[in-house]
Amino acid sequence: MSKKKREVLHVLSWIAFIIYLILMVYFLFFCEQLGRTPSTRYHYNLTPFTEIKRYINHIEEIGYFGVILNLIGNVVCFMPLGFVLPILSRRKWGVFRITLISCLASCVVEAVQLVTKLGSCDVDDIIMNTLGGLSGYLLCTLCTKIYRSTIRKRK
Repeated sequence: MSKKKREVLHVLSWIAFIIYLILMVYFLFFCEQLGRTPSTRYHYNLTPFTEIKRYINHIEEIGYFGVILNLIGNVVCFMPLGFVLPILSRRKWGVFRITLISCLASCVVEAVQLVTKLGSCDVDDIIMNTLGGLSGYLLCTLCTKIYRSTIRKRK
């Protein structure tokens, strides 16, 4: 890939990342359809896997869409973090670093939700978000390997 194409890809990646961050802030803190309104009665969960089990055990009452939105949505919403960070940064990213950054970012989100009482602070969200960041990184690694092997075959 030429230097100019790499620069364009880098700029487009930054633009996509900034749009992603803006959307994340909106959906995590301001989207009323997802219950992001201040409440005097606040719910939080600090016991791992409690809400995940509740969603799975009560799938009929909650509905499949609600379960998918919560469980899979928490994974998917952090996948871009793990996918784009290695592209944006010149430094070497590894599984540990991406997992740590994803976990810390999720902890910040949950702490803000706890303090502002927008959304709900849930340790299960931290688990699912961290898994999402890790999944995004693994997908990025796979895409990079496929791209590199395709380039080698063309030469």
